Amino acid sequence: MSDKSFQPTLAGLRAFVAVAQKQHFGSAATVLGLSQSTLSQALATLETGLGTHLVERSTRRVRITAEGEQLLPLARAVVDAAEAFTRAAAGTGDPLDGTVRLGLIPTVAPYVLPAVLAGLPRRLPDLTLRVVEDKTERLLGLLRDGALDAALIALPADAAGLTAIAMYEEDFVLALPPGHALSGKQRVPATVLAELPLLLLDEGHCLRDQALDACREAGVRAEPADTRAASLATAVQCVAGGLGVTLIPQTAVAVETARSSVGLARFAAPRPHRRIGLVFRSSSGRDESYRRLAGIIAELIADNQSVHRVDDDGG
Repeated sequence: MSDKSFQPTLAGLRAFVAVAQKQHFGSAATVLGLSQSTLSQALATLETGLGTHLVERSTRRVRITAEGEQLLPLARAVVDAAEAFTRAAAGTGDPLDGTVRLGLIPTVAPYVLPAVLAGLPRRLPDLTLRVVEDKTERLLGLLRDGALDAALIALPADAAGLTAIAMYEEDFVLALPPGHALSGKQRVPATVLAELPLLLLDEGHCLRDQALDACREAGVRAEPADTRAASLATAVQCVAGGLGVTLIPQTAVAVETARSSVGLARFAAPRPHRRIGLVFRSSSGRDESYRRLAGIIAELIADNQSVHRVDDDGG
Protein backbone atom coordinates (compact mmCIF):
# COMPACT_ATOMS: atom_id res chain seq x y z
CA MET A 1 0.00 0.00 0.00
CA SER A 2 1.32 3.44 -0.87
CA ASP A 3 2.17 6.09 1.70
CA LYS A 4 -0.34 8.89 1.11
CA SER A 5 2.18 11.45 2.38
CA PHE A 6 4.95 10.19 0.10
CA GLN A 7 6.52 12.74 -2.24
CA PRO A 8 8.68 11.25 -5.01
CA THR A 9 12.16 12.71 -5.27
CA LEU A 10 13.57 13.90 -8.55
CA ALA A 11 16.41 11.41 -8.08
CA GLY A 12 13.93 8.55 -7.90
CA LEU A 13 12.04 9.68 -10.97
CA ARG A 14 15.27 10.16 -12.93
CA ALA A 15 16.37 6.67 -11.95
CA PHE A 16 13.05 5.21 -13.11
CA VAL A 17 13.14 7.05 -16.46
CA ALA A 18 16.77 6.09 -17.11
CA VAL A 19 16.19 2.41 -16.31
CA ALA A 20 13.11 2.37 -18.54
CA GLN A 21 15.08 3.94 -21.39
CA LYS A 22 18.19 1.77 -21.12
CA GLN A 23 16.53 -1.46 -19.93
CA HIS A 24 19.72 -2.01 -17.93
CA PHE A 25 20.74 -0.80 -14.46
CA GLY A 26 24.43 -0.42 -15.28
CA SER A 27 23.79 1.63 -18.43
CA ALA A 28 21.20 3.78 -16.65
CA ALA A 29 23.63 4.48 -13.80
CA THR A 30 26.32 5.50 -16.31
CA VAL A 31 23.95 7.94 -18.05
CA LEU A 32 23.09 9.57 -14.72
CA GLY A 33 26.66 9.56 -13.45
CA LEU A 34 25.76 7.42 -10.44
CA SER A 35 26.93 4.15 -8.98
CA GLN A 36 24.62 1.25 -9.71
CA SER A 37 23.88 0.81 -6.00
CA THR A 38 22.86 4.48 -5.66
CA LEU A 39 20.55 4.22 -8.65
CA SER A 40 19.03 0.96 -7.36
CA GLN A 41 18.39 2.52 -3.95
CA ALA A 42 16.71 5.59 -5.49
CA LEU A 43 14.42 3.38 -7.56
CA ALA A 44 13.66 1.09 -4.62
CA THR A 45 12.74 4.10 -2.45
CA LEU A 46 10.39 5.32 -5.17
CA GLU A 47 8.72 1.92 -5.47
CA THR A 48 8.35 1.59 -1.69
CA GLY A 49 6.81 5.01 -1.34
CA LEU A 50 4.38 4.38 -4.21
CA GLY A 51 3.57 0.91 -2.95
CA THR A 52 3.97 -0.60 -6.41
CA HIS A 53 6.64 -2.34 -8.47
CA LEU A 54 7.74 -0.27 -11.45
CA VAL A 55 10.45 -2.63 -12.70
CA GLU A 56 10.89 -6.38 -12.87
CA ARG A 57 14.52 -7.29 -12.19
CA SER A 58 16.29 -10.41 -13.41
CA THR A 59 19.87 -11.42 -14.05
CA ARG A 60 19.47 -11.06 -17.82
CA ARG A 61 17.20 -8.08 -18.43
CA VAL A 62 14.93 -5.44 -16.99
CA ARG A 63 11.23 -5.25 -17.73
CA ILE A 64 8.85 -2.40 -16.98
CA THR A 65 5.69 -3.55 -15.20
CA ALA A 66 2.23 -2.63 -16.39
CA GLU A 67 2.02 -0.09 -13.55
CA GLY A 68 5.39 1.26 -14.56
CA GLU A 69 4.32 1.70 -18.18
CA GLN A 70 1.30 3.66 -16.98
CA LEU A 71 3.36 5.98 -14.77
CA LEU A 72 6.39 6.36 -17.08
CA PRO A 73 5.04 9.24 -19.26
CA LEU A 74 4.25 11.24 -16.12
CA ALA A 75 7.70 10.57 -14.67
CA ARG A 76 9.33 11.59 -17.94
CA ALA A 77 7.30 14.82 -18.03
CA VAL A 78 8.48 15.72 -14.52
CA VAL A 79 12.12 15.04 -15.42
CA ASP A 80 11.83 17.10 -18.63
CA ALA A 81 10.25 19.98 -16.72
CA ALA A 82 12.95 19.86 -14.05
CA GLU A 83 15.70 19.94 -16.67
CA ALA A 84 14.03 22.88 -18.42
CA PHE A 85 13.75 24.68 -15.07
CA THR A 86 17.43 24.11 -14.31
CA ARG A 87 18.52 25.36 -17.73
CA ALA A 88 16.40 28.48 -17.41
CA ALA A 89 17.66 29.18 -13.89
CA ALA A 90 21.26 28.85 -15.08
CA GLY A 91 20.64 31.19 -17.99
CA THR A 92 21.15 28.43 -20.56
CA GLY A 93 17.54 27.65 -21.32
CA ASP A 94 17.97 27.56 -25.10
CA PRO A 95 18.75 24.01 -26.31
CA LEU A 96 20.01 25.52 -29.57
CA ASP A 97 23.07 26.69 -27.61
CA GLY A 98 23.91 23.08 -26.76
CA THR A 99 23.47 19.60 -28.20
CA VAL A 100 20.32 18.51 -30.04
CA ARG A 101 19.82 14.85 -30.95
CA LEU A 102 17.88 14.96 -34.23
CA GLY A 103 16.25 11.96 -35.89
CA LEU A 104 15.49 11.78 -39.61
CA ILE A 105 13.64 9.20 -41.69
CA PRO A 106 15.66 7.42 -44.43
CA THR A 107 13.75 9.06 -47.29
CA VAL A 108 14.69 12.52 -45.95
CA ALA A 109 18.13 12.24 -44.36
CA PRO A 110 20.47 11.65 -47.33
CA TYR A 111 18.81 14.28 -49.48
CA VAL A 112 18.54 17.25 -47.09
CA LEU A 113 21.42 16.71 -44.65
CA PRO A 114 24.12 18.20 -46.91
CA ALA A 115 22.33 21.57 -46.98
CA VAL A 116 21.31 21.40 -43.33
CA LEU A 117 24.75 20.46 -42.01
CA ALA A 118 26.43 23.09 -44.16
CA GLY A 119 24.03 25.86 -43.22
CA LEU A 120 23.31 25.31 -39.52
CA PRO A 121 26.75 26.36 -38.22
CA ARG A 122 26.27 29.78 -39.84
CA ARG A 123 22.80 30.23 -38.38
CA LEU A 124 23.29 28.50 -35.02
CA PRO A 125 27.03 28.58 -34.25
CA ASP A 126 26.63 27.24 -30.70
CA LEU A 127 24.51 24.24 -31.71
CA THR A 128 25.99 20.74 -31.75
CA LEU A 129 23.87 18.38 -33.83
CA ARG A 130 23.74 14.63 -33.32
CA VAL A 131 21.98 12.76 -36.15
CA VAL A 132 20.07 9.47 -36.01
CA GLU A 133 18.51 7.94 -39.14
CA ASP A 134 15.70 5.42 -38.65
CA LYS A 135 12.13 4.57 -39.62
CA THR A 136 9.29 6.70 -38.28
CA GLU A 137 8.01 4.26 -35.66
CA ARG A 138 11.46 3.77 -34.22
CA LEU A 139 12.16 7.52 -34.13
CA LEU A 140 8.90 8.20 -32.32
CA GLY A 141 9.80 5.55 -29.76
CA LEU A 142 13.24 7.09 -29.23
CA LEU A 143 11.61 10.50 -28.81
CA ARG A 144 9.19 9.26 -26.18
CA ASP A 145 12.02 7.44 -24.38
CA GLY A 146 14.09 10.62 -24.26
CA ALA A 147 16.85 9.21 -26.47
CA LEU A 148 16.10 11.87 -29.13
CA ASP A 149 15.22 15.53 -28.74
CA ALA A 150 13.40 16.04 -32.05
CA ALA A 151 12.81 14.27 -35.37
CA LEU A 152 12.20 15.19 -38.99
CA ILE A 153 9.39 12.94 -40.28
CA ALA A 154 6.47 12.87 -42.70
CA LEU A 155 3.23 14.27 -41.27
CA PRO A 156 0.76 13.43 -39.96
CA ALA A 157 2.07 10.85 -37.54
CA ASP A 158 1.01 9.21 -34.31
CA ALA A 159 1.79 12.25 -32.20
CA ALA A 160 0.38 11.38 -28.77
CA GLY A 161 2.48 13.35 -26.30
CA LEU A 162 4.36 15.02 -29.16
CA THR A 163 4.14 18.43 -30.81
CA ALA A 164 4.42 18.56 -34.61
CA ILE A 165 5.63 21.61 -36.56
CA ALA A 166 4.88 21.59 -40.29
CA MET A 167 7.88 22.72 -42.35
CA TYR A 168 7.53 22.04 -46.07
CA GLU A 169 5.73 20.03 -48.73
CA GLU A 170 7.32 18.30 -51.71
CA ASP A 171 5.80 16.72 -54.78
CA PHE A 172 6.25 13.09 -55.74
CA VAL A 173 7.86 12.39 -59.10
CA LEU A 174 7.26 9.21 -61.10
CA ALA A 175 10.48 7.29 -61.79
CA LEU A 176 10.30 5.12 -64.92
CA PRO A 177 12.52 2.62 -66.74
CA PRO A 178 14.73 4.18 -69.42
CA GLY A 179 12.87 4.82 -72.67
CA HIS A 180 9.41 4.49 -71.10
CA ALA A 181 6.62 6.21 -73.08
CA LEU A 182 5.78 8.50 -70.15
CA SER A 183 9.35 9.66 -69.62
CA GLY A 184 9.65 13.45 -69.83
CA LYS A 185 5.89 14.08 -69.53
CA GLN A 186 4.94 17.03 -67.31
CA ARG A 187 1.20 16.56 -66.68
CA VAL A 188 0.65 12.84 -66.19
CA PRO A 189 -2.66 12.04 -64.46
CA ALA A 190 -2.19 10.11 -61.22
CA THR A 191 -4.67 7.54 -62.54
CA VAL A 192 -1.85 6.01 -64.63
CA LEU A 193 -0.66 4.37 -61.42
CA ALA A 194 -3.44 1.83 -61.91
CA GLU A 195 -1.72 0.60 -65.08
CA LEU A 196 1.89 0.44 -63.87
CA PRO A 197 3.74 -2.10 -61.67
CA LEU A 198 4.48 0.04 -58.62
CA LEU A 199 7.64 -0.73 -56.64
CA LEU A 200 7.08 -0.20 -52.94
CA LEU A 201 9.47 0.03 -50.01
CA ASP A 202 9.30 -2.57 -47.25
CA GLU A 203 6.76 -2.40 -44.44
CA GLY A 204 7.59 0.28 -41.89
CA HIS A 205 8.73 2.88 -44.41
CA CYS A 206 6.33 5.81 -44.45
CA LEU A 207 7.05 6.31 -48.17
CA ARG A 208 5.33 2.98 -48.83
CA ASP A 209 2.16 4.23 -47.16
CA GLN A 210 2.40 7.58 -48.92
CA ALA A 211 2.62 5.87 -52.33
CA LEU A 212 -0.48 3.81 -51.56
CA ASP A 213 -2.24 6.95 -50.29
CA ALA A 214 -1.45 8.69 -53.57
CA CYS A 215 -3.12 5.85 -55.43
CA ARG A 216 -6.19 5.97 -53.19
CA GLU A 217 -6.50 9.74 -53.59
CA ALA A 218 -6.36 9.27 -57.36
CA GLY A 219 -9.20 6.78 -57.04
CA VAL A 220 -7.17 3.87 -58.35
CA ARG A 221 -6.04 0.54 -56.95
CA ALA A 222 -2.28 0.12 -57.13
CA GLU A 223 -0.75 -2.94 -58.79
CA PRO A 224 2.35 -3.50 -56.63
CA ALA A 225 5.29 -5.10 -58.39
CA ASP A 226 6.67 -8.36 -57.06
CA THR A 227 9.91 -6.60 -56.13
CA ARG A 228 10.15 -4.75 -52.82
CA ALA A 229 13.09 -2.66 -51.67
CA ALA A 230 14.54 -1.81 -48.26
CA SER A 231 15.68 1.64 -49.42
CA LEU A 232 14.68 4.26 -51.95
CA ALA A 233 18.07 3.93 -53.66
CA THR A 234 17.46 0.22 -54.25
CA ALA A 235 13.94 0.88 -55.53
CA VAL A 236 15.28 3.40 -58.08
CA GLN A 237 17.96 0.95 -59.22
CA CYS A 238 15.26 -1.69 -59.73
CA VAL A 239 13.31 0.83 -61.82
CA ALA A 240 16.42 1.44 -63.91
CA GLY A 241 16.58 -2.30 -64.47
CA GLY A 242 13.04 -2.38 -65.81
CA LEU A 243 11.38 -4.05 -62.81
CA GLY A 244 8.65 -1.45 -62.36
CA VAL A 245 8.06 2.21 -61.51
CA THR A 246 8.21 4.05 -58.20
CA LEU A 247 7.43 7.40 -56.60
CA ILE A 248 10.33 9.48 -55.36
CA PRO A 249 10.11 12.74 -53.39
CA GLN A 250 11.33 15.87 -55.15
CA THR A 251 14.27 16.29 -52.74
CA ALA A 252 15.60 12.87 -53.81
CA VAL A 253 15.45 13.46 -57.57
CA ALA A 254 18.92 14.96 -58.09
CA VAL A 255 20.74 12.33 -56.04
CA GLU A 256 18.87 9.29 -57.33
CA THR A 257 18.91 10.25 -61.02
CA ALA A 258 22.64 10.99 -60.81
CA ARG A 259 23.40 7.38 -59.90
CA SER A 260 20.65 5.53 -61.79
CA SER A 261 19.51 5.92 -65.40
CA VAL A 262 15.79 6.38 -64.98
CA GLY A 263 13.17 8.42 -66.76
CA LEU A 264 11.02 10.93 -64.92
CA ALA A 265 7.46 12.12 -65.30
CA ARG A 266 5.63 14.75 -63.31
CA PHE A 267 2.00 14.58 -62.29
CA ALA A 268 -0.82 16.89 -63.23
CA ALA A 269 -2.40 18.95 -60.48
CA PRO A 270 -3.38 18.13 -57.85
CA ARG A 271 0.03 16.49 -57.57
CA PRO A 272 0.68 13.70 -55.07
CA HIS A 273 2.90 15.14 -52.35
CA ARG A 274 3.97 14.75 -48.74
CA ARG A 275 4.42 17.13 -45.83
CA ILE A 276 7.56 17.06 -43.68
CA GLY A 277 7.71 18.43 -40.16
CA LEU A 278 9.62 18.49 -36.90
CA VAL A 279 8.22 16.62 -33.89
CA PHE A 280 9.33 16.76 -30.26
CA ARG A 281 8.00 15.91 -26.80
CA SER A 282 5.28 18.33 -25.73
CA SER A 283 6.54 18.08 -22.16
CA SER A 284 10.08 19.23 -23.01
CA GLY A 285 9.32 22.93 -22.57
CA ARG A 286 11.26 23.74 -25.74
CA ASP A 287 8.46 24.83 -28.02
CA GLU A 288 9.91 28.23 -28.95
CA SER A 289 13.41 26.89 -29.59
CA TYR A 290 12.25 23.98 -31.74
CA ARG A 291 9.95 26.20 -33.78
CA ARG A 292 12.97 28.35 -34.48
CA LEU A 293 15.02 25.28 -35.41
CA ALA A 294 12.26 23.98 -37.69
CA GLY A 295 12.08 27.34 -39.45
CA ILE A 296 15.83 27.49 -40.02
CA ILE A 297 16.03 23.92 -41.32
CA ALA A 298 13.05 24.47 -43.63
CA GLU A 299 14.68 27.62 -44.97
CA LEU A 300 17.98 25.85 -45.65
CA ILE A 301 16.18 23.04 -47.49
CA ALA A 302 13.98 25.43 -49.50
CA ASP A 303 17.08 27.38 -50.57
CA ASN A 304 18.53 24.21 -52.10
CA GLN A 305 15.49 22.19 -53.17
CA SER A 306 12.20 22.68 -55.02
CA VAL A 307 9.94 22.37 -52.01
CA HIS A 308 7.05 24.47 -50.78
CA ARG A 309 7.40 26.11 -47.37
CA VAL A 310 4.25 25.77 -45.32
CA ASP A 311 3.04 27.75 -42.34
CA ASP A 312 3.00 25.68 -39.17
CA ASP A 313 -0.53 24.62 -38.31
CA GLY A 314 0.37 23.50 -34.81
CA GLY A 315 -0.56 19.91 -35.73
